[in-house]
Amino acid sequence: MTDRHTVRMVVNGRPTVVEVEARRTLADVLRHDLLLTGTHLGCEHGICGACTVLVDGEPMRSCLAFGVQMDGRSVETVEGLAAGDELNALQDAFGKHHGLQCGFCTPGFLMLATAFLRDSVDPGDDDIREAMASNLCRCTGYQGILDAVREVAARRDDVP
Repeated sequence: MTDRHTVRMVVNGRPTVVEVEARRTLADVLRHDLLLTGTHLGCEHGICGACTVLVDGEPMRSCLAFGVQMDGRSVETVEGLAAGDELNALQDAFGKHHGLQCGFCTPGFLMLATAFLRDSVDPGDDDIREAMASNLCRCTGYQGILDAVREVAARRDDVP
């Protein structure tokens, strides 16, 4: 017999109710129960950052949190960044500056950068580099990611 719990949360601005097993991670709940597959699982140890989402506006490794912990909380995933088919400024900048190649780490970087830009006023290159250093990318060499975040930071009116 599995231990299931009703979790009421807001996901990408929408009230959501889901029945989850107590042992399921937030990443599994998002991917398998809510079919939000943009949240990627890389290491499943909290090291790589591919599974980064925002919980109550703060970056969180969804592979390290349980779905039942999200009851009453707000969760933002990469699927919530675009307005329909229109990419937001950060997503557009990632493409423009080649801040993605294989794309596996991109959702986690986008969510991390979203929180960073919301919380930072006039960040410098060192601030951007330090903030983005918590996630790993095996393809880009990071420069395109840093350039994309820098561009959006310079256009404060476009911060997601």
